[in-house]
Amino acid sequence: MTATATRDREADRLFAQLGESILGRDQQATRQTLLDLLAADRDPVEILSETVRTHGPYTNVPYHQRVDGGVMRFVNNDHCMLSSRTSLTLPRYLPPELKHLPIAQTLWYVPTGLDPWNQLIGRMPGHYGRRTYKPVPGVEPPPPERHWEDQEPLHIEGTFEERLNEWLTLVERGEVIRAYRVFLGLFEETERRKELLAQLVFAGLIDVQGRLLYNRSYTTGHKAYRARATIELGQAIGWENAHHILYAGVLDVAVGPRWHSEYEMACQVELYRLREELPGSSIDPTPGANRDAELFANEAPLSEPEAEGLIRALTTMPEPDYIEHLVALLLAGRGPRQIIDTIQVAAANVLLETVVPDEFSMPQHAYEYTNTVRWFYDTFEHPHRTKLLFVAGSFVNQAARWIANLKGHGRPLIAPPKESESLSGDQLLSRLDDALMALNKEESVAWTQAYLDAGFGRSPLVQTLTTAAVKHGNDPHNQEIGLCLAEDYGHSTSSRRDTLLLASAWHTAGHRKYGDSLESYRRFAEALGVSASGEGRGEGDPEEAVLDQIEELPDPASPGQ
Repeated sequence: MTATATRDREADRLFAQLGESILGRDQQATRQTLLDLLAADRDPVEILSETVRTHGPYTNVPYHQRVDGGVMRFVNNDHCMLSSRTSLTLPRYLPPELKHLPIAQTLWYVPTGLDPWNQLIGRMPGHYGRRTYKPVPGVEPPPPERHWEDQEPLHIEGTFEERLNEWLTLVERGEVIRAYRVFLGLFEETERRKELLAQLVFAGLIDVQGRLLYNRSYTTGHKAYRARATIELGQAIGWENAHHILYAGVLDVAVGPRWHSEYEMACQVELYRLREELPGSSIDPTPGANRDAELFANEAPLSEPEAEGLIRALTTMPEPDYIEHLVALLLAGRGPRQIIDTIQVAAANVLLETVVPDEFSMPQHAYEYTNTVRWFYDTFEHPHRTKLLFVAGSFVNQAARWIANLKGHGRPLIAPPKESESLSGDQLLSRLDDALMALNKEESVAWTQAYLDAGFGRSPLVQTLTTAAVKHGNDPHNQEIGLCLAEDYGHSTSSRRDTLLLASAWHTAGHRKYGDSLESYRRFAEALGVSASGEGRGEGDPEEAVLDQIEELPDPASPGQ
């Protein structure tokens, strides 16, 4: 996107109308304005930028937990910005006629996602207020509330490293405004910007809850996902025009509650299990991060028995079994990227164990966390990144134990349909698409397995799975899981990476839907004259097209640029 996209009077009118429609919570008007903007050849990145500019002030919350009559209640994380991020990347996986479907799903959702705090306590309508808000005939609901005002940069003393650590300390303490102001001050130092952005994501990745079972307030890695969305949107828009992206994405990292116990565990493991020279006392000076860097330089792959052992420890054994496996692998020279790829397979297996639609939330967030760690590894150099393997392991292990202790779960035995051997690749994909649209997760996995067993090219399968994930709307954060699985399949080093495709089919057909999950897709298809049958796969060779797209993804432009 250029620094200042040229606009005429009509474009100004349409963008003003977009903002009014979003703040008026009018999904129909928002959808129509989007279509008008696309018809006027406005850049989708520009549309996303203005969308975030509109919702950003109203998608922060004062706290992610509240006390309701003595009972602890969870306050949800924003999904608008996460969905905007997927709208940048998902079009690479879709047939050309559906390239704007991700942004259409985003704009359908955003008017319902404003001010989650007041929605949850029944003060206004929306996605989170659907069970608490009671409209009064003839009375307009109040406008969304801005819980945190934008701020001016604050410049503090010290070296850049000292100030970067001070910012992280402010985040850990929950000093939201001062942390945000210090971040803005640091952001002005363009030559060190990439280090700051790495620290932003790191602050989110180390903030992960210490338990899932019989708990309701979690971070589920959301602060890292929001940080990633901030970076990818800011990079696409151009940082010189992206202050509103920082306002929408940076404040929340310091909003409480904050949980760092899992990362503290990782620090203790690194200190006492991965170093040759042990600390003499807990009050000794903090050692440097050189050991973390040494371990991150490991590149050896896992053997099949090692991968099987780690997956079993993560998915079936209580803590600290997976910790012992991770320690042994790192000391044996196994690479962190190869290890996180194996953890992703374990997380995908947990998704495949999940049966009840309402209970996909923790397994899907555990998977997204592993996806974000892998992206972090490929995007940034950070002195403490190896330790994130233990946080990822903890999250996946918690999700596995959570599912194991709930009723009605367990991976069913699913065999490919008998008639599958006589079908072509296109016929198998057609059957798969029908099953995905019908939300039949058993058949979806069966047809996916049949396609894999037949040995057809994987890229058309990736496209079919990802397209299905985008078609099911209502809460487009869920389509992000389909994107995560596709991204990771494209660069996974694991010999078991086909598990990610099975998990994609299972998740898309099985996760919780709200109302008619295909309504937004059908409206979009009708407006653009696209068949809503799910049969169209675009022009050209889909295998080559998607293969090219997958190969492009691991090499994004530098986020600090």
